[in-house]
Amino acid sequence: MRKKGILITGAAGEIGEALVHELARQDGQQLITLDLKPLPESFPRSVTHVQGDLLDQDLLARLVSEYEIDTIFHLAALLSTRAEFTPEAAHRVNVEGTLNLLKLASDQSQWRGEPVLFMFPSSIAAYGMPDLETKARIPMVREWEWNYPRTMYGCTKLYCELLGTYYSEYFRQLAADAPVMLDFRCVRFPGLVSAFTVPSGGTSDFGPEMLHAAARGEPYACFVREDSCIPFMVMPDAIKALLELSRAPAEKLTRRVYNVTSFSLTAGQFRNMVLRYFPDAQITFEPDIKRNGIIDSWPSNMSDKAAREDWGWKPDYDLERAFTEYLVPNIRKRYQV
Repeated sequence: MRKKGILITGAAGEIGEALVHELARQDGQQLITLDLKPLPESFPRSVTHVQGDLLDQDLLARLVSEYEIDTIFHLAALLSTRAEFTPEAAHRVNVEGTLNLLKLASDQSQWRGEPVLFMFPSSIAAYGMPDLETKARIPMVREWEWNYPRTMYGCTKLYCELLGTYYSEYFRQLAADAPVMLDFRCVRFPGLVSAFTVPSGGTSDFGPEMLHAAARGEPYACFVREDSCIPFMVMPDAIKALLELSRAPAEKLTRRVYNVTSFSLTAGQFRNMVLRYFPDAQITFEPDIKRNGIIDSWPSNMSDKAAREDWGWKPDYDLERAFTEYLVPNIRKRYQV
């Protein structure tokens, strides 16, 4: 008899580490993690880790032969800046890997006779504003507006949102003997900031990078202009959003993809917040044209009205609380400042 479990891909990443710890604390189900890397020693011992490639079909087949997977948190992805250097690899990992899992979840839904829950974190990179004038004129965007991504990462995230919707609403629709489809739910995140993990290649990482550098006493040259503005969210709120949406009654949801956000600020304002707590920090600005162009194509804010109305979303951390209660105390402790 197969054991029931929750599958978490990309578990060794920024979101994955925080999610695994929270699920291990809250949920009694078996957690199965999948990542190319081994898990850090700090992970709960109750977690079953599989080290391997998401593109390995045999590995996925072995997983479902051992476990009855009723929930998938698919976090594995090649992030934005790295994806620009290897777009073909990003497409394989982000699209083909997601497609493999969607097919697995769809098959498991048929076998179980009820939908598998498929949670997918998307990104502000799914947007693409044409120029700074338009960005200034339309500072807040809804889920379906300006979906013209400028990066391979953004293209893959937007496409996977559509793939998830297809597998949830249209796939097998014509098959009378297989009517059960999976339950795909997507959270579209702004830039995420964590106190516990070091940034790992995201274009929005200029904020957390300057904060971590300041705590380490190292100089930091920010790769965007001082006036570059995007929305942010701290990691506890990101985990809260994923879990709240995963537990929301299906009948309350009006869409498959939801924006969530917390606060917006420019790179210059982010620096000022860092200097408030680390006054000796050496932060300069040396914009990289390509990376700054990506940031310029993202909106200054995202409307999360649908998430607030459908499943009661509300962030716990505004800008002040994010720094005073979460980021600064934990980063100081991390680097023993």
